[in-house]
Amino acid sequence: MRPDPDKQIDPSAVPAWRITGGLSSLFWWTIPFVYGFVALGSDTTPGWPILVITGLVVLNTILQASIIPKIRWRRWRYQIDEYEIYIKFGIFVIRRILIPVNRIQHVDTRQGPILRSFGLSTVTITTAATTHEIPALSDEVADEVRNTISNLARAADQDV
Repeated sequence: MRPDPDKQIDPSAVPAWRITGGLSSLFWWTIPFVYGFVALGSDTTPGWPILVITGLVVLNTILQASIIPKIRWRRWRYQIDEYEIYIKFGIFVIRRILIPVNRIQHVDTRQGPILRSFGLSTVTITTAATTHEIPALSDEVADEVRNTISNLARAADQDV
């Protein structure tokens, strides 16, 4: 197996992903609240499921807002060379993706409000078949990566 890619995404990704995880877990908090509201209005609805559901929601919130972002950051790696882009990521299932430079059709950067507040951008790489991302790079690095990939893809097209 080839060695892991050598470049890592920005450490500011961890707090940005923690905020995103906390916000996304807010949806799950509606379940115990709705169940609790229904259970209060009924004498026949048992109370123990709300404890189980609340425990699971608390566990989900802890995982999404504190544990998973750090692990995700440690695992994310990428490398760009003349012929391919190598991306490695994953928490439980580790994915290793090779994107041939001559197959790249489009390279873009994007950032939502949370990434923008941390000065981060995501680079998206589009081929005919799929779209891949290198998330949470500093704005300067994201611009550099986007331009490098674009130049490599342009050079690969001229070689064909």
